[in-house]
Amino acid sequence: MNKDTVNGAIDEVVGSAKRHIGNMTGNTRTQVEGAAQQIKGKVESAVGKVKDAVRDAHDNLSASSETNEEIERERRDAILAQNRPLL
Repeated sequence: MNKDTVNGAIDEVVGSAKRHIGNMTGNTRTQVEGAAQQIKGKVESAVGKVKDAVRDAHDNLSASSETNEEIERERRDAILAQNRPLL
């Protein structure tokens, strides 16, 4: 979880509260501000989730590359060991 996800969740909650207060008081401006803040929060949360997914994919790819490099190194070592003359 990153700061975009957290800030998005906060904006969603605050926006929802503003919208409900606007509904209860009949204040259209507060309703609209709350709805806008809620939408902003949803977008921020989505951006945060995308960033997390990209980071996770990068981490998985890096781990996979390291594993492939280790396998290739072991394969080369095995080939070299087979080609060494016995003493």
